[in-house]
Amino acid sequence: MSVYSVKGRGWRYDFTQNGNRYTEAWFPTKRQAKEAEAKKREELRNPPPVAPPTPAEEKTPTDMDFLELVNRRLDNVKAYKCRTYYVEHVHLGRRLIKEWPGSNCSEIKTSMVQRYLIKRAGVSAFTANRDLRYLRALFNFGIRQGLIKNNPTQGLEFMPVERHIRYIPSKEDVAKVLLAADPDTQDYLVAIKENMGRMGEINRLTWADVDFEGRWVVLYTRKKKGGHLSPRKIPMTITLYSMLIRRYKNRDTDKPWVFWQRYWSHKEGKFVEGPYQDRKMIMRKLCLKAGVRYFRFHALRHFGASVLDRANVPISSIQRILGHENRTTTEIYLHSIGEA
Repeated sequence: MSVYSVKGRGWRYDFTQNGNRYTEAWFPTKRQAKEAEAKKREELRNPPPVAPPTPAEEKTPTDMDFLELVNRRLDNVKAYKCRTYYVEHVHLGRRLIKEWPGSNCSEIKTSMVQRYLIKRAGVSAFTANRDLRYLRALFNFGIRQGLIKNNPTQGLEFMPVERHIRYIPSKEDVAKVLLAADPDTQDYLVAIKENMGRMGEINRLTWADVDFEGRWVVLYTRKKKGGHLSPRKIPMTITLYSMLIRRYKNRDTDKPWVFWQRYWSHKEGKFVEGPYQDRKMIMRKLCLKAGVRYFRFHALRHFGASVLDRANVPISSIQRILGHENRTTTEIYLHSIGEA
């Protein structure tokens, strides 16, 4: 029965058609419920034409909340890029959400982006240019995904930057920093210097990537186009071999990583064990302790390249060891070295 009453409440109709349920309540009389049911059935048989929306009612189908776009981009970066790159994007994303709270993507205009970049240039031109690259990639991602239509960064130019010769630490300064470090950090610095690897590549290094018999190490990078995790073989130097064989003999067999740590996870609310993550503050403390000019982990890549260059190693070989996709990048490294 499609029409029935509920004591104390009234009459209702309830029927199913083409797998869909239709119901309405509460009518004072059975007759009114039947008339309403008949009207609903007639609408289903002969649906009224849908009038086109007026301009005031129209909404851009490819528009979305700016916060949602930022979150989707972060998910994409987390899946395809290295952890350091992801963390940088998290900080930038928070800053942008604070700049344009509650905005839709279509509401963010070129003039708004320009004002934001000028404000960021007060920190440095490099900072403003970094944010512009992030914003350009963010909106281009939205366009590729079919989420938005326009990129408000189009036509904006990068700020002029004063470029300086990159500082490459001397052999003496590198030795002083190594002596100032504790044994575990010494090994970590040796791994970067001898492999000429990026910090993220050394952090994810496992014992499965180390071949003592063949005397080579496999490093993985996401710096390639498309974010693929690409491997490259690095031959072991005597120094690197000695350090790795010592760590292998003294390793914790339950840990697959060459370098790992135990740390408090705020996310999980407990101590966890895992590979090294971000260690940027270590170099500032070590350089201060050693009494040398401050340099970062990345400078050790340049330092290693300078050693190979002085030994007349072909630039193509240096390019493969550094993991550069383009020869031009390697040439920039070597040009910045000078007479290091």
